[in-house]
Amino acid sequence: MSKSDKAEKIPADHAEPVATIDAASLTPEQFEELKARAAKAEESWDRLLRTTADFDNFKKRAARERTEAIQFANAALIQKLLPVLDSFEMALAAAQNAKDDKSSSLQAGITMVQSQLKSALVEAGLEEIDAAGKPFDPTQQEAVSQLETTDVPEGHVIQQIRKGYRLRERLLRPASVVVAKKPSGAK
Repeated sequence: MSKSDKAEKIPADHAEPVATIDAASLTPEQFEELKARAAKAEESWDRLLRTTADFDNFKKRAARERTEAIQFANAALIQKLLPVLDSFEMALAAAQNAKDDKSSSLQAGITMVQSQLKSALVEAGLEEIDAAGKPFDPTQQEAVSQLETTDVPEGHVIQQIRKGYRLRERLLRPASVVVAKKPSGAK
């Protein structure tokens, strides 16, 4: 890079006036000192540009991290509430199996509380992972077993044992699933 290219990097409103010096009146020592000072000034300018760029990058990264912290601040609390949601679903299933007058009012109460909890969690950004019948995705699902079958294509989810959840784009808990595989004798 030539000196004229470097001079162009300095905005005109920040450039200091250049004093005109008669080169013939300078001693070799003064000329060398001026060259050393010019090199030091150039080095300082480059360091200032790098520091400014680093600071701008830091500000952008800090803003991005602050936004992510706000978005995912509830993640720990929501993870603690997932077993409660699972328990409501199990209680609802048990109440549906018992068919008497008392169990129907219990079932209605459990359904109401479960619905309120689910809507509050959805409002906070929770998404349910629906895996049943879909191809197995190891990034969203956890295979707990495989089952030989010809009813479902190989590598697809036969049964979802436990629901999985995401908080916005971040996986909180993978879905526990049973995955189909070809029967031993099938080709």
